[in-house]
Amino acid sequence: MKRLLLPLCAALLLAAAPALAHTGHGAVDGLAAGLGHPLAGLDHVLAMVAVGILATQLGGRALWSVPAAFLGVMVLGGLLGVIGVAVPFDELGIAGSVVLLGLVIALGRRLPPAAAAALVACFAVFHGHAHGSEMPANASGLLYGLGFALATASLHLVGIGLGLGARRLARTLGPLAVRASGGMIAAAGLYLTVS
Repeated sequence: MKRLLLPLCAALLLAAAPALAHTGHGAVDGLAAGLGHPLAGLDHVLAMVAVGILATQLGGRALWSVPAAFLGVMVLGGLLGVIGVAVPFDELGIAGSVVLLGLVIALGRRLPPAAAAALVACFAVFHGHAHGSEMPANASGLLYGLGFALATASLHLVGIGLGLGARRLARTLGPLAVRASGGMIAAAGLYLTVS
């Protein structure tokens, strides 16, 4: 899987097509809008929670490195969108993140923390770019970006909490519950992809 990850990310980023940024989410200026924006779309909520669940599933340093990789690259993707750099297939990358992260969780494969961080970072480009490219030219993006990053980190924490809660609920059923949540996330992602 590690050998396919970089070429897949590169192919998605280099493919020639216009960006299909999210639209219709309302105002995108200020801290409150930034805090609310990730919560407005099921695709974002599922992907952010999946990042937290994946981090919990891997444990150890992945508990902080996987969400941190997503946040850092999401901010860079947002900056690309703000300055007008086209990243093709935003919507497909976002929906794909839900499907693939859900599948990784459901299959229960133990990725090395660096591979998991690289995987979520690849998807973070799309999530960040989609929202950065929506920023009106005259908007003050600093507060919006801060709100968006805080809301994203909060959703990662929800995923971590769900993963830890599943483990504590039943040591024998915890890993199965975490994997089942991955299957549900992947199924929702497939639904979002085809609808």
